[in-house]
Amino acid sequence: MSSIDQVFAELRDANRKAFIPFVTAGDPSLDVTSAVLKELSSRGGNVCELGIPYSDPIADGPVIQASYTRALDRKIKLSQILEMAGNTTPQMTAPLVTMVSYAIILRHGPEEYLRTAKAAGVAGAIVPDLLVEESGDFAKLCQQHDFSLIQLVTPTTSRERALRIAETSTGFIYYVSVAGITGERTELPKDLLDNVSWLRNQTKVPICIGFGISQPEHVRTLKKVADGVIVGSAIVRRLSEIGAKPAEQVIAEVGDYAETLIAALNE
Repeated sequence: MSSIDQVFAELRDANRKAFIPFVTAGDPSLDVTSAVLKELSSRGGNVCELGIPYSDPIADGPVIQASYTRALDRKIKLSQILEMAGNTTPQMTAPLVTMVSYAIILRHGPEEYLRTAKAAGVAGAIVPDLLVEESGDFAKLCQQHDFSLIQLVTPTTSRERALRIAETSTGFIYYVSVAGITGERTELPKDLLDNVSWLRNQTKVPICIGFGISQPEHVRTLKKVADGVIVGSAIVRRLSEIGAKPAEQVIAEVGDYAETLIAALNE
């Protein structure tokens, strides 16, 4: 059983849902990224998601795109990110997964990426530009390394294809709440609960919902059908205030914000 499988098994036994925060690696610095990951883990994050900056982000809205650009402008390299992860994961209770383009994995070499990521304590990867139809070889490598390959289902995914994705995902399924890009929203689609409920009845793999989630009311609604929620832009936007405010203050504010969402999950 992988560390992510273990987390969801424990949550299921406790009748609880997962809170999965996202942060961009290297924005505003790798030291801050390390500190905020530890903060979010200590505040009750169940799995933490680390975005690997990429010049051509997929489905990322303006907040996360801007964070990627800031990190890339600082010449952040994958080797530095994984070194930071290696120094950070021993101090976290939550498993760490990367949101990473397959172009980066290919450039690094799939086998080498998995080896170095595992050595850094990374438990899995979300690879948004890796189609399920083309994921077979990488999925086998992930299985060999006991590394979760978390695949995405979107509102435009056909039910037939969603079943195929569910069969090949490990760790959890990333259910994209909206057709479009990441970013905070005031309302979620009306058919979201029905669509997730249908998939919930087709697979035993945990389903976590991301994109557009930022408010306790969103969490209260989604926990009826999901095994967890993923929150990115709202956290990244707060971290972008570092500079105007001291880093320690912003990290504490991010931790406080995470606790409000976790409290809503546990009501």
